Amino acid sequence: MYEGAIQDLIDELGRLPGVGPKSAQRIAFHVLSADPADVNRLSTALRKVKELVRFCTTCFNVAESEQCRVCRDTRRTSEVLCVVEEPKDVVAIERTNEFRGRYHVLGGAINPLEGIGPDNLRIRELLMRLGTGEVKELILATDPNTEGEATATYLALMVKPMGIAVTRLASGLPVGGDLEYADEITLGRAFEGRRAV
Repeated sequence: MYEGAIQDLIDELGRLPGVGPKSAQRIAFHVLSADPADVNRLSTALRKVKELVRFCTTCFNVAESEQCRVCRDTRRTSEVLCVVEEPKDVVAIERTNEFRGRYHVLGGAINPLEGIGPDNLRIRELLMRLGTGEVKELILATDPNTEGEATATYLALMVKPMGIAVTRLASGLPVGGDLEYADEITLGRAFEGRRAV
């Protein structure tokens, strides 16, 4: 639609997840009218993230050194390991200030329709970590969707013979939500996970 550099920018922005054609166009024209110093800061940040950020050699969270901040923290227990799909899930759990164990980032979830099987995830590395005998509880914190459930079920079956306690994050109704807007699966899980008061 446009020519040259502006269309190239719109095309590249449109390849980002969650950015549709209209949003890509809006962002491109914002960049075009932005102060050059702001654009340089964005450009520098993009370059730095590709040069400096890597995956932790232990848990596969994002890190700027060999190990991430969580794996370097000696105050955390190694007896509880929380399995998540992506590094952004680590951030979400850390914001709660409830978990003091360690993490393992799978790098996705089992999704046969997308061609993602167990061999495409960091399950082999997880089993190696569990093989040391240090972990007493494995918390499965995969997303509460079809792919996350399939991944959690697969992992539970793999780990059960190891004698490690396997738990799954509870799921149910959000705080402030209305029952009438809850889908059947969420409402069903809320009933399954009910507790005494």
